[in-house]
Amino acid sequence: MLLITCPVCHAQGDETDFHCGGQAHIARPATTNPEGITDEQQSNYLFTRINPKGLQFERWRCDRGCGKWFNAARDTMTMEFKAFYGATELPPADVMKQAKGAWADYFKSRMKTSK
Repeated sequence: MLLITCPVCHAQGDETDFHCGGQAHIARPATTNPEGITDEQQSNYLFTRINPKGLQFERWRCDRGCGKWFNAARDTMTMEFKAFYGATELPPADVMKQAKGAWADYFKSRMKTSK
């Protein structure tokens, strides 16, 4: 059983009290100029996901509390949550440093720009 704490309203419960929305930190292609979006950009947005064995970053919705979306860092091997954080935030620095592969590359570029 997964035990989850909403970082917005601090409601706690198991996974049946929340809804998993898949991978977090997915950037939608710019919608101000839809003609300028390539087929590859649209395809990547719709179908390409990072799915590592180990630390994964996911979107969750608090169904029985505030109803807001938030992000969580979860180890897919142990099912342990490492952190819960707001939908527009980056995970805590210590969690980002644990990321490997594509996630490490993603956060490396974000940590430089957020300082």
